[in-house]
Amino acid sequence: MAQVLAAQGKRLPGGETGDSAELAEIGFRSLDFSELALRVEDEVGMELNFEAAGLRAITTVGDVLDLLVELQQS
Repeated sequence: MAQVLAAQGKRLPGGETGDSAELAEIGFRSLDFSELALRVEDEVGMELNFEAAGLRAITTVGDVLDLLVELQQS
């Protein structure tokens, strides 16, 4: 996530509040999530299978990270 945000001149919040940071507040958009998903797919060598309905529930940095961990385990 930090790399995707850095490409736009934005930063991922650090410290204890990092995972609870709202995506809208840090400027992380759905297009950024798509780029992140592609990077993860390249990294793990497999296609991630996620549904749009599940993506709508994602509002924080921690939600994104939890989803990516879950997708990698399935």
